[in-house]
Amino acid sequence: MDINSIMSSQLRSLQSTVQMSVMTKALSMETSAVTEMLNSLENQPVRHLYKGASVDIKA
Repeated sequence: MDINSIMSSQLRSLQSTVQMSVMTKALSMETSAVTEMLNSLENQPVRHLYKGASVDIKA
C-alpha cells in the first residue's frame, strides 16, 4: 500500500467518526429538549374539554 491509500483510508475513518459524533450530539440535544418539553407540560393545568364551560343545548 502506498501512503496515499493509507491516508485516504484514515481520512474516511475520521470522517465517519466525526459524523457519528455529530449525530450522537444532535440526538442527545433533541432528547433533552423533548424531555424538558414533557416536564413543562406536566406542570401546566389541564382543562377538560367541556366541564365548566357553557354549552347551549337545543331540543
